[in-house]
Order: sequence, then structure tokens, then C-alpha cells
Amino acid sequence: MFQEYDIIVVGAGHAGCEAAAAAANLGSNVLLITMDMTKIAQMSCNPAMGGIAKGQIVREIDALGGYSGIVTDKTSVQFRMLNRSKGPAMWSPRAQNDRALFTLEWRQMLEKTPNLDFWQDLVKEIKVEKQGERTKVCGVITGMGVEIKCKSLILTNGTFLNGIIHIGEKNFGGGRVGEKSSSGITEQLNSLGFESGRMKTGTPPRVDGRSLDYSKMEEQKGDEIPGKFSFFEGTSPLYLNHNGSRTFPLPAGGKPGGLSCHITYTNNEVHDLLKTGFEKSPMYSGRIQGTGPRYCPSIEDKISRFADRERHQIFVEPEGWNTIEIYVNGFSTSLPEEVQYKALTKIHGFERVKMFRPGYAIEYDYFPPVQLNHTLETKLIENLYFAGQINGTTGYEEAACQGLMAGINAHLKNSEKNPLVLKREEAYIGVLIDDLITKGTDEPYRMFTSRAEFRILLRQDNADSRLTEKSFRIGLASEKRMKMVEKKAGVTNQIISFFKTESIEPAIINSKLEELGTAPLTQKLKLVNLLLRPQVSIWDIADSYLALKKILVSLDENEEFGRDLREEESKNYSHLFFGFSNIKEAIEQAEILMKYEGYIEKENESAEKLKRMEEMKIWDNFDYSRISSISNEARQKFTLIRPKTLGQASRISGISPSDISVLMVYLGR
Repeated sequence: MFQEYDIIVVGAGHAGCEAAAAAANLGSNVLLITMDMTKIAQMSCNPAMGGIAKGQIVREIDALGGYSGIVTDKTSVQFRMLNRSKGPAMWSPRAQNDRALFTLEWRQMLEKTPNLDFWQDLVKEIKVEKQGERTKVCGVITGMGVEIKCKSLILTNGTFLNGIIHIGEKNFGGGRVGEKSSSGITEQLNSLGFESGRMKTGTPPRVDGRSLDYSKMEEQKGDEIPGKFSFFEGTSPLYLNHNGSRTFPLPAGGKPGGLSCHITYTNNEVHDLLKTGFEKSPMYSGRIQGTGPRYCPSIEDKISRFADRERHQIFVEPEGWNTIEIYVNGFSTSLPEEVQYKALTKIHGFERVKMFRPGYAIEYDYFPPVQLNHTLETKLIENLYFAGQINGTTGYEEAACQGLMAGINAHLKNSEKNPLVLKREEAYIGVLIDDLITKGTDEPYRMFTSRAEFRILLRQDNADSRLTEKSFRIGLASEKRMKMVEKKAGVTNQIISFFKTESIEPAIINSKLEELGTAPLTQKLKLVNLLLRPQVSIWDIADSYLALKKILVSLDENEEFGRDLREEESKNYSHLFFGFSNIKEAIEQAEILMKYEGYIEKENESAEKLKRMEEMKIWDNFDYSRISSISNEARQKFTLIRPKTLGQASRISGISPSDISVLMVYLGR
């Protein structure tokens, strides 16, 4: 029944789906093996995509031709651009999603992807073969005993490797509640020389939305004019756009701004009740050995670590358009279910709560990622790739981008082409992968903007201009995508040129400046200089300057867009760009490039310095034991990680500048 596949992907979570789609779209024959076809791209934890730094990753995935952004847009119930009060380097898109629709949309997109087959089964063993001194992967054996051959294998096992679920004093095997765990692969990889470890994560209880009193909570609405993740047109969210028309069939409950989330808080009574279950907590009793996520702690962790805090935020998030199920974000726990329930009833708005299912913790195996190359191929076994939580990361977005890069690089290696490796100054994806394989991680790794040295360069608005051409050159991003990027760049440059050459009269703009609380003009001023004022946006100038209005109209071919923009009574033109094209993004990007030009130039200079260090290659068989003048720690870590460049060597934890200086001298010789 089975051919020899170019690539087999094990696991259909976020990493596996992106890996399979990318490799298949590049032309490889791909088999995606999953234990349950109804759980493809399951949102195991909160039904949301994006957030701080994570939103940038989703936009990068989309710019490279991945599916996560498109699926998110088509299934979102709320969209918010976070950190608007800060600089554009910190702006991060986030969407609340319909959990069921998200899985359905992913499955439909995969089923429409050429070259992609599916098989429902678990994988219990990896087939390898010796070729001289090299060990190469050559296939898998499934739980039903079926042997399937392949040239490359991508493991995206998530939390299923020897997974154990904990609820109070109860524990049982499972990768998620109701799904069995996978055994055999860890033990086999250990026997082949891999090092493994244990991590843990958790999830909160789900409750009946009909039993909550929302009047006691703070409402958190989405953006009135919602944005989107994908740079493609036609992926607008499943709710009304600015003029009331429907881009897609609207589910029941759809409305402008989408569904609301709500915020409430714990209190001392809640904390005291939770403490009564601590002696039965698997974390405090020592039954859980794995390390949990530092930046998404359980509620019992929060109470213990932040004992001085009288309350903690609870985000009440809807699971979708047509369900009453609610996700209680911020209340992740593995305490006994009766303790969970009693504590929930003491939260404002939850007094009459009905619980659908309790929160739980899950322990699982992972493999420290220093055992990988930048392509995510393992160092020990050729053509074997790891992506997602198997590498010690946490989060859908972190997993998805690893899957995308593993799928791309597995295809490129099979095709005897150069790999695609993103550098730290090119993408958050590059930062994430470099952090993992250079520094490793002993706790679930989560992406933050603070992990990137070049945040101003790695903005969410310019992911397409940074990455789409790279993907287009290898054949993944389509010609249509490339043309859209070029059009956007042309529009952006046209606007910047207009602002740098045109001046504005005081009489035209002074009333607007007075309204904005900034000093009036006393003489004509170049538009670019006016835009540099923090209080002034490009839309403020557009509201007052007829010539600019005409320029903006000329940039869009849509008649409705032009007609609306020419209406003199319109006071705010920004909403007119939603839903028709990516012109709005080009205008906002032009504003960022002008306002932050000096900062961007400085970061580009710093990135060039890093690039020079990255160009200093270290050959694979370099013998670090010959360098007597570096520290023992540096010698051990260089030998373990085998950095490919001087830049990578400099980022290894515990390596001093003097170690790098000595290494540079030896490389020069």
C-alpha cells in the first residue's frame, strides 16, 4: 500500500501540520502520521494565536508561505493588536479563535495540499541504517506493525512521549486527556546515543459560560476594526468588517469586533482554598519531576512564588462562536478537582460556576536541542529532524515555526539544495532556533521580544519584506505572494518620497495640531518633519491634507475605497482601508520607517557587525583540546555544541569574550 515517501512527519500538532504542508508544497511526497485524524492542529491549551513576540512568529510563518496565519484569520472570534501604546517594535497581533473551526480549517487546508497523504496510527519505532560511519533514518514501524520507508523523518511528538497526566493524587498515561501516550521512541533514541529529559506543562479547567455572571467582570473587547495575520488578501476574520458586509459566512453571534473576553481576579479566599490541596498536589509532593514553564505558571505556583500578591488576573475566554464552553486562562492547575471547583466558586462572577472538566498537568519526554543543527536535523542521525515540544519549547507558535523550518530543510536536503537557515537579525524564528541549539533549554522555552537583539528590525509589519523573497527563491512562497510584497514596497516608497518632498502650510494643519496638543506651525514644513512629532500620525495629516488624500486614493484600485475616501465629511480615514487590500499596511509601514529612521539605521549597523562574526566559519573537525588558553568550560561547551560560526560560539552560555578572542586568533591562523 505504501510507497517510499520522501518525508514522513510523525504527529499532526502545529509543528507537524506546518512541516507536512511546507514539504508537500515544495514538491516532496509526504506522509503525515497521527493517532487521531479528528485532532489535527488541536489547540490543546488556550484557543488563541499570537501575543507578545508570538504574533511576530505567526506573521513570519505566513510570510514564508506557511498556513498558521491563514487558518487563524479564518477562524478568529476576536483580534487585538497588543502594545499599541509602545513603539512599533513591540506591537504584537493576537487572535482569539474558535477551537473547533481551527482544527477543521487546518484539516481542510491539508487535505487540499497536493503530495500529502495521511495515516492514522502511532509510531513505535524508527528504522535506521548504517552507511559507512554515518547512521541514516530510513523509515518507521507503526503501532499496527506496518513498516513504511522514507528518505527523511520529522518527529513532532508534542507532549505524547511517555506522557503522564496528573490531577491531584491521580495520574495516568496520556498525551492529552482522553488520548493515549506514545512509548518506545524515547527508549530507542536513548539507545542510539541521544540525551532526553522530562518537562511538564498544564492546562486550566473548562467551565459552562451560562453559569458565569459577566456583570461582575471587566469586559475586554477586540479591536473595532480588526486586523489579521496573513499578508494574503481574502483571509479576513469570520466577523463583520467596517461597513457591515460579510467576508465569509458569519456564524451565529458574529458582530463587529468579534466576541468579548472578560477579566476577573482571584482573592485571598481563593488562595486559602487552593492551599488546602497543596499536600495532594503532584508538583509539591514530588510526583512531578519535570520542569514547568516559567512564564506560564500554574495557579498554585503563583500563590507560592508570589505570596505577597493579594490577587491574580483570570482571563475568561470563549472557546468559539457556537459553544458555551469557556477557557479559564490564568488558572492552570493540577490540584484535586474538588479543590479546583471550590476555589473557582470564590472568584467574582464564578459563584455559580459549573465545571466541564478539571485542569491537569502533563509530564512528557523531550530532547535537549543542543543535539540539533540549525536546520533542526539531528547531529547523530542523518535525515532525522525534531520540531516542537520535543525540543523543549512551549506554545503553538514556537512549535509551528520549527515544523515549517524542518519541513523546508528536509525537502531541500533530499533535493541536494542549500538549507534555509534564518539568522538572528532576519527573523524571530532565527532567534528561537539559534537559542535552542546554541544555549539549549532546561525549562519550556517561550519566545519574548526581549530575546531578540534587533527588535526594531524584526517588527510584525515587515515580516513579508524580510522573508517572502527567501521563501520564493526556494519555491515555497507563490509568485502572487511575491508580487504583493513588491507592490507593498512600491507603495511604501511612494509615500515616503511624497513626505520627504512635499511641504504643508500652517493654515492647513494648525487646527489639527491644536487638537492634538502640539505646537502650531509658523511656516511651511516638510511633511516628514511634521510626522516626526510623537503626537502626529500619518492619518492626522491625511485628515487635513487634500493632496495626500488624493495620493492615498490613487494607491488603491478599489472604487468603493476611493469613493469613501473622497467624502469630505469623513473624519478618520484609517478604517476605510480595512478589508480591501494591504494598502493600510503599506501606509503604516511608511510611517514607521520615517518616524524611526535613525533607530533603524543604528540597528542595521549592529546587525552588520553580527553578520561579520557569522561569516567566520569554524570547520566541523576543529580540535578545541589544542587551545590551551581558553577555559575548561569553553572547551567542553565548544566540543559539545560544535558551533558553526564565531557568532554562534559567542552566544553559548558561559563563554567569555576572552575565549572568543582566543578562538578568533586560532581561526585567523
